[in-house]
Amino acid sequence: MAPIPGSGLAKGLAVTLRTMTRKSVTAQYPDTQPELPPRSRGVIGLFEENCTVCMLCARECPDWCIYIDSHKETVPPAAPGGRERSRNVLDRFAIDFSLCMYCGICIEVCPFDALFWSPEFEYAETDIRDLTHERDKLREWMWTVPAPPALDAGAEEPKEVAAARKTADKLAAAQADEQGHADGPGQPHGPGHADGPGQPHGPGQAGAPGQEGRA
Repeated sequence: MAPIPGSGLAKGLAVTLRTMTRKSVTAQYPDTQPELPPRSRGVIGLFEENCTVCMLCARECPDWCIYIDSHKETVPPAAPGGRERSRNVLDRFAIDFSLCMYCGICIEVCPFDALFWSPEFEYAETDIRDLTHERDKLREWMWTVPAPPALDAGAEEPKEVAAARKTADKLAAAQADEQGHADGPGQPHGPGHADGPGQPHGPGQAGAPGQEGRA
């Protein structure tokens, strides 16, 4: 069957009429901020306290856009007679976002959870050289990282949380033990202890001297 002449035009005008009666969905950016998905890949935030300068992120980066500098420091022994240790101290952590292709490999390979995706995207610059952001800026973006989604009801507790809770329980038990030793001498006797001098006798015990024979 041959198409009716002008049917295509009629369909197009019908679409136009339908959209004319709908409310506009244009977001007036930057006055109205967009609602981004929780897993948006904006920039990379650095949690500096977790970084051990293992260099895995810089070695695995396909674009070689991560720059890390560090130096070694000697740590004194934790106990007398122990051995001194050396540790890496972070001096510089920078990412060149003009080279970054947002693959997320650096975040995936980090064994100590020092890098995170942030939905922040407003970091345009007029000079390409200003797109290399140092660790201070990366740390600021860390506070824009959204909280991780809640675990399922039957999910296993994360190992980091379990280890932190175990350490906190040990510290609380040690403090309670120290408090118990401190409260030992000079404190009133607890139940089941012999009565101290001058204390009234409990029921069923012998009366005070001079009370025998009285009714």
